[in-house]
Amino acid sequence: MRVFKKDRDLNASVDSVELTVDASALRVTAAEVHVRLDVFLAMHLTWRSRSAVQNLIREGAVSVDAATPDQPKGSGEARVERRPGRKLGHGSRVIIAVPEDQPVRRIEQPSTTEISVLYEDDDALVVDKPPLLAVHPSGRYLSDTLIQRVHAHFHYDRLHRDARPRLCHRLDRETSGLILIGKTPESHAEFMRQFEERKTEKEYLAIVHGAVEGQGGTIDLPIGPARTSSVGLKMAVVADGQEARTDWNVVSRHGRCTLVACRPFTGRQHQIRVHLDAIGHPLVGDKLYGVDEGVFRRYAEDCLSARDREHLELERHALHNHRLAFTSPSTGARIRVESPLALDLKQYLELRG
Repeated sequence: MRVFKKDRDLNASVDSVELTVDASALRVTAAEVHVRLDVFLAMHLTWRSRSAVQNLIREGAVSVDAATPDQPKGSGEARVERRPGRKLGHGSRVIIAVPEDQPVRRIEQPSTTEISVLYEDDDALVVDKPPLLAVHPSGRYLSDTLIQRVHAHFHYDRLHRDARPRLCHRLDRETSGLILIGKTPESHAEFMRQFEERKTEKEYLAIVHGAVEGQGGTIDLPIGPARTSSVGLKMAVVADGQEARTDWNVVSRHGRCTLVACRPFTGRQHQIRVHLDAIGHPLVGDKLYGVDEGVFRRYAEDCLSARDREHLELERHALHNHRLAFTSPSTGARIRVESPLALDLKQYLELRG
């Protein structure tokens, strides 16, 4: 469920939030949906406690356009609902008017509007994302994200006042390197089509533990949720997972670690990290793969031990989106962009010879 509109200005305040009850998101059939209003809101407004959500409802800040069998998408008119226990069915709309004295954790002005632009034309912007910068607001990273910097960059540049930049793909917060951004709705849609049809090319550089045998190969192993893991976002190689293929080759060897180039032909969550771990060479600095899951839990709680940090060797996992190729929607030309290995990873390798 998307809480905020796709194209909203990240430098503007939030006056209201609209949500729709969706049976598929709740993993039940439409007929089985009978969810309490306060429970539904607490699921999506994760920056508020359930008691705070109940207070919003009782104070008249929440309106409901209830879906019924005769009107499965509601009547089109939302009415104030003050009962936290009001049951909602599939298709019901819920609108939250954000009180001035209890604002949504507003996405603050970024610390800088500077972005490292490696390529730009009328359709596309390719930026070099630094490590440890989230690409968009979510969870505990609601301020100073990459897309916020991009929005601010265009907002303050009169030449680009009509631009509506949107990410065409994502990188994990710790992953550095190239990100393609569509500057118009039309170019964004075309770039998304190219990604979906596997007409883009991506190559990552990864530093892995161990001396990798051979010069290259293909990892063709299906990926799905790690069902035995206590970490919900963890993936694994599983027999009934989705098709996943990664080609790799050794770039250089550095004693107990190896620099590897990886070309993913599919875009599964954590694909490169999962595949490299599956062949016994997890990423240096990875807190989720190749280590005890306690490391990730301690990291999430901001309490990594000195021993954890020594074992990880890097503050972030050693993955960098190095090359990107796509086709220009306007000219049909093939555009290729390259980002050199990030400085922290380069320095790590230099220390190891």
